[in-house]
Amino acid sequence: MGAYKYLQELYRKKQSDVMRFVFRIRTWHYRQLAAIHRAPKSTRPEKARRVGYKAKAGYVIYRVRVRRGSRKKPVPKGQVYGKPKHQGINQLKFQRSLQSVAEERVGRRCPTLRVLNSYWIAQDATFKFYEVILIDPCHKGIRRDARINWICRSNKKHRELRGLTSAGRKSRGLGHGHRYSLATGGSRRTCWKRRQQLSLRRYR
Repeated sequence: MGAYKYLQELYRKKQSDVMRFVFRIRTWHYRQLAAIHRAPKSTRPEKARRVGYKAKAGYVIYRVRVRRGSRKKPVPKGQVYGKPKHQGINQLKFQRSLQSVAEERVGRRCPTLRVLNSYWIAQDATFKFYEVILIDPCHKGIRRDARINWICRSNKKHRELRGLTSAGRKSRGLGHGHRYSLATGGSRRTCWKRRQQLSLRRYR
């Protein structure tokens, strides 16, 4: 096995004594830093490479901290003026993952860069920590690389805000087969719109 394979096996045993100690030290260190900051290098190089990172000019890694937990409804004093069905405050769950939220926050912080992908690095009782891979679309090393210059196209701006990254796609209900019929045709919105329209063909 190569070095990356050993690292991968280490991270599969997250509750081993070694990894628990490493996570405890790392999470303490990350809590002292800003919520969004640039990382000098990847914390998990084997995972970063698996999701598209290359150690070359034009690639940037940002580390981001997201608070764990459900999404409390933002209403004053917990008063929802309406039917009892809509009066829930605390037990509401956000529809997207915290990883998708992390990508979104980094994408807003660095509007000129493109979000490629992200991965989990650590978590404690209060926060989850992710590293987000960004790419500079104006860098010559990126524009001349045939394997990655697709991200320089204008329709790849803010992929993370439109649910086009790997973490963002997971909450859109896309897939094939059983239990994926609500997104047939590309998206939930397209599927819903098609079901609402009555199509009466001329010769039927």
